Amino acid sequence: MSEEKQYWLLKTEPGEWSWEDQAANGGVTKWDGVKNKQAQKHLKSMKLGDLCFFYHSGAKARRVVGVVTVVREWYSDGGDDGMVDVKAVGEMRRPVDLKEMKGEKGLKGFALFRQPRLSVVPVPEDVWIRVCDLGGGYESDGNLLENNDSDGEYGDEEDD
Repeated sequence: MSEEKQYWLLKTEPGEWSWEDQAANGGVTKWDGVKNKQAQKHLKSMKLGDLCFFYHSGAKARRVVGVVTVVREWYSDGGDDGMVDVKAVGEMRRPVDLKEMKGEKGLKGFALFRQPRLSVVPVPEDVWIRVCDLGGGYESDGNLLENNDSDGEYGDEEDD
């Protein structure tokens, strides 16, 4: 029996590690430095192939900017804290700001809003889908971005 794919949000200060850094690093990096016990528990729960929003935090940029996937499950390098390895999947076609997400009725109760200081946050599948819709999807998501209008709805391909 295969496990269901899980979704996550990983926060990073763009001055410390940005989407551009992730992409320039061959797309793969270890996600470490997580000290909070609850966030560590979430890291330990990640499985190969899980998808994660790459979220820029900080005063200037609070937004989902890309998607990464887990390529190595939780491990430790001998210290007290563990890590996972993630690989860039694709940049959001349009970054999704925190303010925009908070204004969405379907996202009420999202852990990102309830625990804003937590650096690793689980994302329910319906929230994942809605945030992807808000951003017009992400590169390499398998969706062609044709006739995408400003509200994130995909255009009707039968208009030929």
